[in-house]
Amino acid sequence: MATLPLQPVRQRGEERFFFTMACLMAAVLVAGFGLNAALGRSSFGAPLIFHVHAFIFFGWVVLYVAQNALILTGNRRFHRRLGWLALLWIPAMVVLGTVMTLTSLRTGGGAPFFDQNEFLIGNPLGVLTFAGLAGWSIAVRANTGWHRRLMFCATAALTGPGFGRLLPMPFLIPWAWWAANLVPLVFPLIGMLADRRRTGAVHPAWYWGVAVIVGMLVVIDLIAYSPLGISLTERVLAGTPGASRPMEAFFPL
Repeated sequence: MATLPLQPVRQRGEERFFFTMACLMAAVLVAGFGLNAALGRSSFGAPLIFHVHAFIFFGWVVLYVAQNALILTGNRRFHRRLGWLALLWIPAMVVLGTVMTLTSLRTGGGAPFFDQNEFLIGNPLGVLTFAGLAGWSIAVRANTGWHRRLMFCATAALTGPGFGRLLPMPFLIPWAWWAANLVPLVFPLIGMLADRRRTGAVHPAWYWGVAVIVGMLVVIDLIAYSPLGISLTERVLAGTPGASRPMEAFFPL
């Protein structure tokens, strides 16, 4: 009987942890894109598609932080209602992520510290991986442990562009892509440590989330550096300004 009061305390601690980590993920993205703007690498004068893309992707981050805040404050009813917005938001992210990848490659060649073929294959598959983890999380929403951890991993995977704008990417060539996409795994790793400290065991959802993300990176490279990936990149870039740069990553001068 003496152990019963520990359960609500432990649950409250977990809810506070997930809200805090959601805020940290948001901070990484704001810092990364804010730094880019401060250094003049991005501009509000960019084409409309760039602003729509930013609204949709940052909108997800706001939604994720809000959902964790609602759980922390005990407003589960509104949390459930607001959660249905994800069914519209996630497909929009898949579409906008793919369109922006093509636009970036064709108009400017993509980020110079990424191989174009890796960028072309990696971005759409990356956002599809996010959608898969988020969709899985929604499907098992009745199981809180799985639901919140899978959604955590899905959102953590989106912080790659934020870290990519904070890390010295040109100096990480030829591993820049892997660096930008592996560093976000620090979030689920922290989640594993928090689980072990709080309950003495690591929830299996963390292992599945990390495995899916790492597996995605392997699949991306297998496709990107295959004859199919190379030829697809050449066809996508043919006749566009993006074809003027080398397909391989290079140090920007």
